[in-house]
Amino acid sequence: MHLWVDSWNIYGYVFGMHQAPTTFQVEGAAICTKRMQAGLSVKQLADQVGCSSSYLRKLERGTRSRMGPEYYVRLRTALDVTDNALLGLTRSD
Repeated sequence: MHLWVDSWNIYGYVFGMHQAPTTFQVEGAAICTKRMQAGLSVKQLADQVGCSSSYLRKLERGTRSRMGPEYYVRLRTALDVTDNALLGLTRSD
């Protein structure tokens, strides 16, 4: 099953023409901050994403930093955030 990430055009990908990367390197501190801003516990967010609380805690602490596309898209959706927020990207205009 292939997952397409709708905002990959910011990386030079055009929706529907390239497959999304196999993993995403996320910023754990950003996940933690966004989760707390959303008023969610680690368990509540993990349940929404479909992963274990342990996995999510490891991401937040930086013990793990890579996520597969399926979990990444679910996390982004659950937190209602952009790629910039989770991947630690900054725009330079």
